[in-house]
Amino acid sequence: MRLMFLGDVVGRAGRRAVAEALPRLRADWRLDFVVVNGENATGGMGLSGDHARLLLDAGADCVTLGDHAFDQKDMLQFIEGEPRVLCPANYAKAAPGRGHRVFSDARGRRVLVAQALGQVFMKRPFSDPFSAMDGVLRTHPLGGAVQASIVEMHCEATSEKMGMGHFCDGRASLVVGTHTHVPTADSQILPGGTGYLTDAGMCGDYDSVIGMDKAEPLRRFVTGMGKARFTPAMGEVTLSGVVVDTDDRTGRATAIRMIRQGGRLEQAAP
Repeated sequence: MRLMFLGDVVGRAGRRAVAEALPRLRADWRLDFVVVNGENATGGMGLSGDHARLLLDAGADCVTLGDHAFDQKDMLQFIEGEPRVLCPANYAKAAPGRGHRVFSDARGRRVLVAQALGQVFMKRPFSDPFSAMDGVLRTHPLGGAVQASIVEMHCEATSEKMGMGHFCDGRASLVVGTHTHVPTADSQILPGGTGYLTDAGMCGDYDSVIGMDKAEPLRRFVTGMGKARFTPAMGEVTLSGVVVDTDDRTGRATAIRMIRQGGRLEQAAP
């Protein structure tokens, strides 16, 4: 199976780039299943129901959220009726939606997608992501209940993302980090057969400060004072993420490749 994960979609430019490119990429790269993180797709903060539909209609099989999951208030209701949108498993007990789900690709092969929020340097005290993922993976073993599984670790600290990768090694097809919007160069297959990438990067304009127009972040760094709201940068977008090939029998990764399409960054493809 060939799986693709795209990092955080940022603002209108990111949405447009995904909508335009994803149908072609699915065909050209023969993708079987696609996950897109959409938690910054609406104005850089959260995801609205309309914009979730746009990403799904473009070819995403699953859209994940993050710590900004419910910044757009209509998502509180939308997620209850749309099983293809996931919020973090350890967000809050009272939060709507689910943190994991088993999907099927066009050939009926079962794919688990699960997301957790980290605890290190995060502004809110989320519950333990490791115990949350342990329970999910125990009940959905590779090569048994599912043919492939994707674990997304949405957090600040690279060490916590790496910890989750090793914690899930041999139990997930892919562990990929999100949230910091900068792609890392450490794609690899871990000893137990799990594909791993510390951060997928973003689907946004890299002539920016992590996807935001440069003026206001620079003002705050230089003066210590804010003057306006952050707004997403609107230049040419790079789609950033990862593609993983898996063995249907074991669910383990057989190849992993970083991807970068369009925009300013060096291009990379499967």
